[in-house]
Amino acid sequence: MSANNRLPAERDRRGGRERSDIIVNSAHIVYVEPLPSDLEAVVRELLPAGYTLDVCATRNRQELLQRISAAGFVIAATTKVDEEALVAAPKLKLVQHQGVGYDNIDVDACRARGVRVALTPEGTTIGVAEHTFLLILALYKRLRTAETALRSGQWPVWELRSTSFELAGKTLGLVGYGRIGRAVASRANAFDARVIYFDPFRAQPAAEREAGVTYTELDQLLRTADIVSLHLPLTPQTRHIISDGELALMPPHAILINTARGALVDETSLYRALTIGQIAGAGLDVFEQEPAAAGNPIHSLENVVVTPHISAGTIDAFRTKIHAIFANIQRVTRGEEPLNAIV
Repeated sequence: MSANNRLPAERDRRGGRERSDIIVNSAHIVYVEPLPSDLEAVVRELLPAGYTLDVCATRNRQELLQRISAAGFVIAATTKVDEEALVAAPKLKLVQHQGVGYDNIDVDACRARGVRVALTPEGTTIGVAEHTFLLILALYKRLRTAETALRSGQWPVWELRSTSFELAGKTLGLVGYGRIGRAVASRANAFDARVIYFDPFRAQPAAEREAGVTYTELDQLLRTADIVSLHLPLTPQTRHIISDGELALMPPHAILINTARGALVDETSLYRALTIGQIAGAGLDVFEQEPAAAGNPIHSLENVVVTPHISAGTIDAFRTKIHAIFANIQRVTRGEEPLNAIV
């Protein structure tokens, strides 16, 4: 390969070696998230023939800007892809978001530069739907309290019964009824729970009947549901969609589940509602600030179950996503429209 097709040699941050293997062509892919070695091996295993791959070793901004200067394609999860990054990547054709929440990507800047942006709903739906029930059942069965007591030598066979519940017969209110909301609804039916939902785009009545769900306005959902589970994207309109007023509508026995985006919920309002008994509990996989601060007071509450944004974090989902990502990159290479494009 001609030396004109390579960047000047740079120091490999992982091994301390000089490297000059970043190829400047439209078939070069840069994964802008640092990956554990086992996951990077999966990505390289699935890399289609004819493409080269570079993976950022750190979240250092300068490293990002240098590596993407060669990229025809970028794969991003949480890394910010903004105007500065686009200027540094003149050959860029596609920003492929690894998930569905793309608030870290400057969509307007991409549109202005003719760079496509696409999402990867594949691999997200099942994991998030399953994780929703993990959080519900952990709260309903008092898992955190029971495990802590058992590990400390206690045996609380009777003490937790009056505050433990079954999901059967409860009303699950879904705020958002897209792919994930529908997957949660189908699983809720297996638990014999009643499902109501709110979404700005209502499903057809026939589809509601087939799924066994009932549409209701948001205020009524909050007043009615035993469990409120959020499945909306984060937009200026949905930011803090759950705040003081909404929490005040929920009955005292209700719990709130958020596996979508942290900023859908005003955490200050939620903390107050949880500490005064306005609602019974919360299960949170996402937070307004991520990574979540160690001193976040919500984490210390006994009536809260928290996980570090891992609802779609399975090896099954990861493989599915990488297959879908590379398929989309190949589509764009062939001059075809990418699937799940937003630009």
